[in-house]
Amino acid sequence: MSIAILPDDPQLRERFGELKPPLTPQASVIEANRCLNCFDAPCTAACPTHIDVPGFIKRIASGNLRGSALRILDANILGSSCARVCPVDVLCEGSCVLHRQNHKPIQIALLQRHAMDEFHASGRQLPVTPRLANGPRVACIGAGPASLACAAELCRRGAQATIVERRGLPGGLNTYGVAEYKLRAADSLREIEMIRKMGVEFRFGVSIDSAGALRELEAEFDYIFLGFGLGAMQRLGIPGEDQAGVMNALELIASYKMGHIRHLHGTVVVVGAGNTAIDAANAARRLGAQKVYMLYRRAESDMSAFTFEYEHAKQEGVQFLWRMQPVAIRPEAHGRLLLETVQVQPVEGKLVTVPDSQSTIDCDLIVPAIGQSPLAQLVQELRGIEVREGHVVADPATGQTGNERYFAAGDCVNGGREVVDAVAGGKRAALAILKAAEVAHA
Repeated sequence: MSIAILPDDPQLRERFGELKPPLTPQASVIEANRCLNCFDAPCTAACPTHIDVPGFIKRIASGNLRGSALRILDANILGSSCARVCPVDVLCEGSCVLHRQNHKPIQIALLQRHAMDEFHASGRQLPVTPRLANGPRVACIGAGPASLACAAELCRRGAQATIVERRGLPGGLNTYGVAEYKLRAADSLREIEMIRKMGVEFRFGVSIDSAGALRELEAEFDYIFLGFGLGAMQRLGIPGEDQAGVMNALELIASYKMGHIRHLHGTVVVVGAGNTAIDAANAARRLGAQKVYMLYRRAESDMSAFTFEYEHAKQEGVQFLWRMQPVAIRPEAHGRLLLETVQVQPVEGKLVTVPDSQSTIDCDLIVPAIGQSPLAQLVQELRGIEVREGHVVADPATGQTGNERYFAAGDCVNGGREVVDAVAGGKRAALAILKAAEVAHA
């Protein structure tokens, strides 16, 4: 059964036009020829998956787009998604040697996207590797980037990989949680269909929510990879947050990407100042909200969002309210909400309320975006798996946990980093699983 591809929504496409349009074929060749083909390639070193950047760019310059895409996919099976969502300013492009010469860095992400888009548009697929007779059977829990990378690498080397996912579509945050103007859900699913054709099996609508369910998988599979990410968005912990009209950031993003929300109006308040908060605020603006405020209890210099994301939000018309903390939500007439706030300031490392600083914001929608809760309680009952501060403890080099049959990577281990970090971790775990299987059969 193929991966379902969402139908194109012209209205959604119009409102969420891409931030960086793709390069034309001519522009891509011109840009590729700017690359100095550095022998030490600091751009490759800066990429968590270590894509051979000079190698794939050189192939674009010579017109070998298929070879370029294969070079990318050899290192990063989600090369198409990462070309769109990676923070390249602080990774590969940020390490480009042209910075030292006061020149614009090579547009690595757009060149990578150009090669990958052509590969997918051509209908080409990666070869299917025959399964090894004694190859390991591996269950990957969660269908996000870490599990996709792990399963793809396993199948590429003849093992059997099955991804178990509670939702109806694969991709995790790539499909449901990344802003549409960065990565369309359809593009995420197109990439995953390529992975399915490599031999990866998918089981949708299956929740692994107890130690008992994990033990059932143990009876069917030789190894289990934990790639279930993080849990639900954290709650504000204030009176009134269960009111209608309060929707967390990931819920908002998934709702418009799946076509459930097509329009917002009035005033929207986003609580938080991370990259997901900014994605939600920008979405609210593009969906029609007249005013969008981002409310953050600390100063501008303390926000966790990347600087380029912050600048983009300001261009979208998002307004920022610093050192302001919500304390309660009250219903108003006609479905509106009243957000009660106070000003806070740091005193000896703690935030304290400024006297007589109470204020209210009359709004139509409140969007908490203060991070996700750890989900590692699922494995705490299993022998040998350590959970520290809500995250699974795994060897950084192999992804192996204290239980020799369990490996893990992605957000459930690192607490929430970039897609490319999850891909790198999933691939490392796959290679370690294959090595463990070889030792077990020796």
